[in-house]
This record gives sequence, C-alpha cells and structure tokens, in this order.
Amino acid sequence: MNAKITVLFYLRKSKVNAQGQMPIYQRITINGQRLDISSGFFIQEDKWSKETSKIKGNSEEARIINSQLEMIKAQVYETQKKLFMNQTEINFENFKNEFLGKKERERMLIPIFVEHNRKIKELVGHEYAAGTLERYETSLKHTKEFLFWKYNISDINIDKIDHAFITEYEFYLRSVRKCANNTAVKYIKNFHKIINQCLANGWLQKDPFVNYKAKIKEVVREFLTEKELEEIINKQFTTERLELVRDIFIFSCFTSLAYIDVQQLTTDNIALGIDGDKWIFKNRQKTDTASKIPLLPTAQKIISKYENHPICVNENRLLPILSNQKMNAYLKEIADVCGIKKDLTFHIARHTFATTVTLSNGVPLETVSKMLGHTNLKTTQHYAKILDKKISEDMIVLKDKFSLFKNINKTANNIS
Repeated sequence: MNAKITVLFYLRKSKVNAQGQMPIYQRITINGQRLDISSGFFIQEDKWSKETSKIKGNSEEARIINSQLEMIKAQVYETQKKLFMNQTEINFENFKNEFLGKKERERMLIPIFVEHNRKIKELVGHEYAAGTLERYETSLKHTKEFLFWKYNISDINIDKIDHAFITEYEFYLRSVRKCANNTAVKYIKNFHKIINQCLANGWLQKDPFVNYKAKIKEVVREFLTEKELEEIINKQFTTERLELVRDIFIFSCFTSLAYIDVQQLTTDNIALGIDGDKWIFKNRQKTDTASKIPLLPTAQKIISKYENHPICVNENRLLPILSNQKMNAYLKEIADVCGIKKDLTFHIARHTFATTVTLSNGVPLETVSKMLGHTNLKTTQHYAKILDKKISEDMIVLKDKFSLFKNINKTANNIS
C-alpha cells in the first residue's frame, strides 16, 4: 500500500507561447514513474524560481498563481489519502486514473450481447444448434426494443441493470410482446446468461437477479392415443407424399427422434446393440446427449421400405424426409383424413413414443429417459403424469391391496 510520491513544478521551455511565456507544469512521481500535467498557467522565465518551484516576489500575480499551485499540490496528497482509505493499491495506474478522474471504460450491454451471439454462431453445428442461435438473436432483438420502449435509449451501461430493470423487462415481454409465461421466462433466462457472463468477467459487482424468481408452468404435452396411432398406421393414402410423411412420422413415434435427428440419420447410425439386434446410435442435436434406441419392427420396416429411394441413395440418408414446414403442413392433412382433432405436428411423434408406445406398455421411466436422450429424469416424468391409463393401473393395484387387507381381517375375525 505504501508508495513514494513527490511533486514539483517546472517551466516547459519547449512550449513557449506567442508572448514568450512558458507553461508551468506539474510533475508527480509515483515510485519512480512520472506524470506530467499542465497547470494551465503561463509565466515569463525570469519570474520563475527553480529552487522554490514558485513565482518570485510578492506581486498579486505571484500570490494568486502560487496559491493555486499549492492547491494543485494538495490534490495530489488528497488522492493518495483517498486510495489508502479505499484500500486500493497505490501504484502509478491507480493514482493516475483517480487523480485525472478516469474510470474503467464503460461496459455497455448490447455489444456484450452481440459478441455472445457471435461466438454462438461460430459454434453452430459443433456445440450449439441453429435453433439456439435463433433464440438468442430473438432475445437480443427484444432487449433492444425494450430499451427503446422503456428508456428511449439504444444501449445501457451494465452497471445500471438492477432488479427493477429485470422486472420491467419481464413486464414488457408479457404485455407489449404478448409472450406466454414460459416464453417470457425463457427470454429472461437467455438475458440472465449475459448477466452471468458479466459477473464471471468481474464487470459487475452485484447480481441483479438475486431476488428475482420466475416459474416455468408445466405444459400438457399432446400425444396420440393407441387408437389414433392405429388409425394413421392403417390408413390407405392415395398420394405418395402423404404416405411418405405418414411413414416418417410413424418412424419417429417408434424411435422418439425429433425432426432434426431423423433428418440427420444415415446408415452409419444403425449398428448392432448389446442384444445382437439393430439399434439407432445418435447424439441428439438439441442437447448433444447420446440416444441409444433399439429398432422396433415397425421402424425397421419403414427403413427397409425406403432404403432404395433416390434421396437415400444419393444423399446418404436413412429416410427421404421433407422440410419441417412441409412435414407439419402435410401432417395436418393426415389428421383431417384420419378424423383426428388434434393439432398434429412432427414433435407429437416424440411425445407419443414416450407415452403410448413405451410408458403405457410398462417400459420403466429410466429406460424411456435414456432413449429420449433426456439429461434430467424430471423431464421424462412429465410424460408419466399425463397418462390416465397409468393412473388407472396404479389404482387397480391399490384396490387389490385393500381387498386383500379386508379378506385378512375377515379371516382373523372368523378365527377369533
């Protein structure tokens, strides 16, 4: 903490003005390093005393300037005292910044957010999915619009982000943007990641999210019942496009794979599993977690049906899947033709695998979770909660236990 600081004043002869006067400079030396600053005063050389570092004589000019120089000198030791009291190390840089009133450069929110998204973009296809980048870009867009809506500014110093900022941002997402609860919470979660990055880098001293709490509401996931699934499987279509879409949708119902994962499948993803039968080995695009899925006969038949399709042969794909947009559009046609009133989308296939195909048929939750590629068992438990059949079966077991208990009591009464 100790530092040797000396102050002297001198004339800068190299900067003589038109009147032949020289500027009085202040030299502050901190542990051998020099800081030279103009005092703002000019004087003739013959009026200056090198020995005393003052103006000679007792004229009004001398008294005024010498008094000002003493005040400037006092500021040096005030700065030293301030650093000491704040327990800040007294070195050249710290002293210079404090004395000149320089602060650390401001950290603005939008450039930090933009840089974060740039890094995500660089890693798309390696560590992140394209959808992840899209979500963060949308989150950045909402953040910019909120700043203009609330504060009429295009950017903000991260130091100014507090609890009120977070709650106002959430209110904006819910009211102006009309975001549903879970959507608003996800955008705030994306924003929280940017704040965590600022905290990790030491740019923020206090976390504005400390007292903030938001809850994701559980969404009831749509899935096909056994009867609806059979209706789609057994339906005879007159057009090849609907038959193709139906087949790939059913393939997903029996493998749990999301659209992007089906699209990426090649013959290399099929190998013999621990039981000697064919399995799908695939890392999920969304989470990069491994999915190991035994091929059920229905899924195997669909693979065989399309193995010689031109797209599969020429593009090394397992199935000739269409774009996600077309798949979902044609699935709505299929739902109408089959008399299914649900809003049929490709992702319903994954939910159907988790419920109707596996959990409803007694496959343990942990096994289903592994095949779905979930990183948390709680995610899979959401599917178990919505199965009336599971509730019915569990209650039948309970009824049987009560029945057995009554019979035991009856027998005991007869004996007595």
